[in-house]
Amino acid sequence: MSDTTANHEAGIPVENVLREELAHGDAVLGTTAPILGHLVLSSANSLFSDEIVAQVRGMAASIASQLLSAQAKAVNTEALDAYIEQRRDPLVEALLSKNEFLFHLHALTVERQLAARLESRNAIDLVLSPLLQALVSSDDANTSSTAMSVLAAQSRFIQHQRRMELPLNELPGDLFHAAIQHWRALDNGENEETADQVEEQLRSAYNEGDGRAGLLARLVSGMGSGSRAALSISHAGVAIFLTAVALSTAQSRDLVAMSTSDRQLGRLALALRATGLKPSEVEEQFVHIHPEISLPDGFDMLRVDRAAQLLASSDGFGAA
Repeated sequence: MSDTTANHEAGIPVENVLREELAHGDAVLGTTAPILGHLVLSSANSLFSDEIVAQVRGMAASIASQLLSAQAKAVNTEALDAYIEQRRDPLVEALLSKNEFLFHLHALTVERQLAARLESRNAIDLVLSPLLQALVSSDDANTSSTAMSVLAAQSRFIQHQRRMELPLNELPGDLFHAAIQHWRALDNGENEETADQVEEQLRSAYNEGDGRAGLLARLVSGMGSGSRAALSISHAGVAIFLTAVALSTAQSRDLVAMSTSDRQLGRLALALRATGLKPSEVEEQFVHIHPEISLPDGFDMLRVDRAAQLLASSDGFGAA
């Protein structure tokens, strides 16, 4: 075995640093949802900010209220608010008992917080980034139309986040199905025929591809080789950037959003390098996301394929 081969298999020192950081991040991810779930459902809180806990619970309550509102209207109750109020808390608790549900709501909160920081610190618009503005003005009708839909969806997302709301139809398919199941389970078989009709109406109105995440994925995928521009957070904005990184690294968008937190520095560095960004370009993204953090010594020696391999070996890879 040649010295070159031996060095390749052993890995360069920076790989060991990032591997350890990634393992630490995996451990954090493994405990985040259970702990957050407990805190959201209790008054105790020392690990998460009050804002995160309130935002997650608010979105869960919003989902529960929409399900119960549809049910209340179907049974023609006159006391709509009372009907929802009496049934909401048990449904919220049931929804938040599912780690995948908690992870998704937490990731949306982290995304919104990052967007707010970049708006304040770097004047990056929450809705209309330079890249999105250019795509809206594209000569290609399909690109322009999709970009306009993304613009509207992103505007709604910011408004809903400010109100601690989440439209039922914005849930990923598996979580939409889980929400329906939890709602039906708590119904105890009462008014089953009516509940069947409500469920059918809810499902017929749902199209995952028409949600914000689906539109973002369609927009970035449609950019082809030009999607590299979406890997600049200052140019693309947070929403498009997260989608582009997720598509480039075959990670879930929620996991990419979570990787921007200060407990997932190794995951973020590896993900950005795995997209094919040069070390200097990765550093540029860190300047915007974590201006106080410097990349480890030797990061410029980390190859794209090795970054992808390290990322894929993570326990958290593909989570949620």
